[in-house]
Amino acid sequence: MSNRGNFGSKLGIVLATAGSAVGLGNVWRFPYMTGQNGGAAFLMIYIVCIFLLGVPGMLSEFIIGRHGQANAASAYDKLSGGRPWKLVGYLGIVTGTIILGFYAVVAGWCLEYLFASLSARTLGDAQYVSEYFGNFVSNWWRPMVWGVAFLLLTHVVVVRGVRQGIEKASKWLMPILLVLLVVLVVASCMLPGAMEGVSFLLKPDFSKIDSHVMLEALGQAFFSLSLGTACLCTYASYFSKETNLLHSAVQIAFLDTFVAILSGLMIFPAAASVGISPDSGPSLIFITLPNVFQQAFGSQPVVGYVISVMFYALLVFAALTSTISMHEIGTAFFTEELHLPRRKSAWIITATTAVICVLCAWSVGAFSGLQVLGMSLMDCCDGLTANVLLPLGGMLACLFVGWYVPQKVVRDEFTNQETVNRRFFQIFIFAARYICPLGILFVFLHQLGVL
Repeated sequence: MSNRGNFGSKLGIVLATAGSAVGLGNVWRFPYMTGQNGGAAFLMIYIVCIFLLGVPGMLSEFIIGRHGQANAASAYDKLSGGRPWKLVGYLGIVTGTIILGFYAVVAGWCLEYLFASLSARTLGDAQYVSEYFGNFVSNWWRPMVWGVAFLLLTHVVVVRGVRQGIEKASKWLMPILLVLLVVLVVASCMLPGAMEGVSFLLKPDFSKIDSHVMLEALGQAFFSLSLGTACLCTYASYFSKETNLLHSAVQIAFLDTFVAILSGLMIFPAAASVGISPDSGPSLIFITLPNVFQQAFGSQPVVGYVISVMFYALLVFAALTSTISMHEIGTAFFTEELHLPRRKSAWIITATTAVICVLCAWSVGAFSGLQVLGMSLMDCCDGLTANVLLPLGGMLACLFVGWYVPQKVVRDEFTNQETVNRRFFQIFIFAARYICPLGILFVFLHQLGVL
């Protein structure tokens, strides 16, 4: 596998892998989840869950991927000696492909809104903005075109390979994303009345904490880090043997959490300034926030225009860092399992996910009859992956590393063949065996409505 490529630098590893985690879940889902679950109290539990559940979960997938030096299916196969554990790798590949298909729909919406904001169409009156989103989604061809365009943009990056495509793009996209986010945070926090939003995010009200909030925070931490999709396992297969897996996992967790907090500091102060609740769910980005920009910067239309453009550019960059990683899962699989050229493997994934994307886009718009079990195809794909496949894949990865893989193999990967201090190894093993599986099981049962 010496010709399969690898990341060329520590910075590239952190930015690319953090990019797989940092996405619309941080910029979109985290703020409204926080808004619905008590603000700072939710944030505190979320941070604890990131490091109790997220870091051990990441380390488990890192160990599988780097030891296998192959796509997810082959990595599990090598560590299990050909036993059925390879099916966990297949599960991650299928999950990532389904997610990429419907994720591209929302990413396409972001791309449409970026171009709409450039022409100032998203800064009309409130009624116009609300109708704009409805008219766009119900159009039979526009959401389809934007979603497929986003997949083609992702394809262009992935087809160039690990170092020249994924790593190089991440070194541009992640810094730009962070700069845009910081600028938007500063602009938001300078608005009149913004400190009320800051206080909501940073001043905890412990009376808001209950079992529901704790499980929601646990679930957000799990999904935010992309655990269970095989992308962390796939990316780790490109790590060098000198990469400190624990340090990388902690750095990625910090960066992912930092972006989530900055997203809250961008949205809550602006919403508080104009008296709008930030807990409006999926409509937050496409209906609520354009009106926030209009009201907050109504006396400075040029500033409002720039802020709107920057915000949707931020969403596009955040979505792209995630779609690249999800595309690479399947591309690596077809390249290595079927021995196909990378270009052909990438086209297989692009074409497959384009079909899913088109059908999902139609199911929430022009062809709402595309339903499964009474839900739109897009909602069905979202529910299947979020409620079943992701928790199942993440739990099995932890159980595999914690209980099945020989502890010497795990220790050698964790310590880089005893060249890295092992003082946290036993803590990691305990977390992989008990804390992560039980935590994920609680999330799984909560998503299914049992808890």
